[in-house]
Amino acid sequence: MSQYLLLKDHVYNYIVEQINNNELLSGSKVNESAISESLNVSRTPVREALIQLSSDGLLEYVPRKGFVIKGLTKEEAKETFLIIGTLDGLAASLTAPLLTEKHLKEMEFYVQSIDLAINTENFNMYHKMQEEFHNVYLSVCPNKSIVDLLHQLEKKFLKNMYNLENVEFTKEKLRQTNNEHKKMIELFRAGNIEELEKHMRDVHWNSDKIDIIPL
Repeated sequence: MSQYLLLKDHVYNYIVEQINNNELLSGSKVNESAISESLNVSRTPVREALIQLSSDGLLEYVPRKGFVIKGLTKEEAKETFLIIGTLDGLAASLTAPLLTEKHLKEMEFYVQSIDLAINTENFNMYHKMQEEFHNVYLSVCPNKSIVDLLHQLEKKFLKNMYNLENVEFTKEKLRQTNNEHKKMIELFRAGNIEELEKHMRDVHWNSDKIDIIPL
């Protein structure tokens, strides 16, 4: 059973990577046979991974066509940002009293790593480091249902959202986002829960940001 689950997870991660690298585009059909051959696995773990991806909102099943990459309209994306901002703000407010100086130092480390990733134009590293930054406080959050829902919603934005045709513009926007991370640490350290929750909802997950994201 553990080997089977490992195969399914391997297929899941492989498809996610293809989506994130724009090798699988919105509306395109997922070729189960090609994935099976590429990874040298049977169709069973491939089908289970596709079902899981569909459950996570990254794919949708279309009758007589199969699984296709699910896209988001600007309006759907803005609605999702609003939900994520509200939940992330709530998670942060619940977590703030539980954070130690060690947690804050970890977050500062990831902020520095994000700056390095931006300066070197290593956008894959940026994605990983900002994910780890948020995981520091989310891992401490006492309400695991909120955290699970957040992770599920954020998967809708797995697709690479960086504008590589205008790298300097992208770097500037990512620096602004990392400055928001720095503000979060400041508010966490000050114990300013009300302002922290507002910052998460109205600034960090401001739905107006969707207008500059190439969905």
